[in-house]
Amino acid sequence: MATLSPEQLDSLQVFLKDWLRHSGRTQSDLRRALRAESIKMPALLEELQRLHVEAGLGGVAERLCAIETQWQSEEAVDPLAQLDLDLDALLNEIREGQKS
Repeated sequence: MATLSPEQLDSLQVFLKDWLRHSGRTQSDLRRALRAESIKMPALLEELQRLHVEAGLGGVAERLCAIETQWQSEEAVDPLAQLDLDLDALLNEIREGQKS
């Protein structure tokens, strides 16, 4: 497969920055998910470029979709979110006890 053109790499970089910002993630999160060597954007793009050579644009899209799914599942089981729910329930019980 051919490598991505400079224009495609620029578009991919803009997309990644927007995606990370909207998902509340960082380049460090993406580095871990891609198992890239560095959090710097050129290293992240290099890893995606390597994937493009191996699997094409569809492979890049599949990998990014899998990362998004992974991140969403991590948020769903966030222990701090569960702690917030438990604290809210405890506060409600205390308030109910004070009313009695």
